[in-house]
Amino acid sequence: MTPKGFFNLAVESITAPREVARLLMSINMNREAILTAFALTIVLNTLVFGVTLLMAPASENVPFFLASPTGFLAAETVTLGGTILAFTIMGRVLGGGGRLADVALLMIWLQILNVLVQVFTIALIPVSEAMVGLVVLVSSGVGIWILVNFVAEAHGLPGLGRALAIVLLGLLALGFTLSLLLVFAGVSPEGIMGNV
Repeated sequence: MTPKGFFNLAVESITAPREVARLLMSINMNREAILTAFALTIVLNTLVFGVTLLMAPASENVPFFLASPTGFLAAETVTLGGTILAFTIMGRVLGGGGRLADVALLMIWLQILNVLVQVFTIALIPVSEAMVGLVVLVSSGVGIWILVNFVAEAHGLPGLGRALAIVLLGLLALGFTLSLLLVFAGVSPEGIMGNV
């Protein structure tokens, strides 16, 4: 894919997310390619987060287990993997027919778009922190729009209502599961807050 094609696909992910989802799913990537893309996306996210920690003063307030690249990489791996599983399972519970591979591919692409936004916000930090806040706010709204459309397309749903329910229930299930894992790992909410 050329840089121009990549940029056009990124823009179309905003203007026509379901069409982009169909295009990506039509590639039929094999498991090895999806796992490679997953790993590369995690590494890219970790690198960008590391740069953010160096540049943003507020980064001193991140939870202790995210303060190192290794901790962030582990947390990102678990979170993205858990998100993919949660959206796949919840989609099927609510009548969708999405495949794990399709959901994974779409979530990976969404993470790549997220990396682009993070790089842009890093470039804005020296210019204006107010602009950074605005970009984060707008990109969060756009990200939700893309996410719900991607979930709807992955599960073959005609509208966005059930897709929104899948996203909300999936995130709730993921949050509950991660909370349990932290408790089993000996990390209490008080311990997290005490390091914030």
